[in-house]
Amino acid sequence: MSSSPCPDKTFSFLLHDVARLLRRRFEDKARLLKLTRSQWQVLAQLTRHEGIHQGALADLLEIKAITLVRLLDRMEKAGLVQRRADPTDRRVRKLYLTAKAHPLLAEMRMMGTAAREEALKGINKSDRDTLLETLITMKTNLLSDGRETKPRSHRLETTRQVRHSRSGQERQKKYG
Repeated sequence: MSSSPCPDKTFSFLLHDVARLLRRRFEDKARLLKLTRSQWQVLAQLTRHEGIHQGALADLLEIKAITLVRLLDRMEKAGLVQRRADPTDRRVRKLYLTAKAHPLLAEMRMMGTAAREEALKGINKSDRDTLLETLITMKTNLLSDGRETKPRSHRLETTRQVRHSRSGQERQKKYG
């Protein structure tokens, strides 16, 4: 009779646990900046996707739009983010970082680096590179299985574009 492996030694459990501990270490450091995890996730995503609309950011963060709206309300009041009207669609609000957010981002990067260095202590450069390449390969494998597709916001944007072009074509035919 074979015994099942100890959960601490199964790959999935260990990967999840390391990610959780790394996230917790960063959160402990980020608390010094008086930021919640949700707030630093918004700031981090906006550094990569500044000008994104709220719905797409909610998709990236994997949270409900109403949850993000409340979070953005607090962050806008704190002077960290700015909402601007989209010039092509008055219903859409685009998100931008403010000057006040940039020093926080620099500190967050330093804290992130410190947390990663702590996690990788004792692991040589070659093994770090191999680990990174392995994780990238795994992510690629999981993204290419067909189930993980474009974010919902991209699908909605495409749907809107099709709807607008159809309605424009229909108006053109009708009123010519």
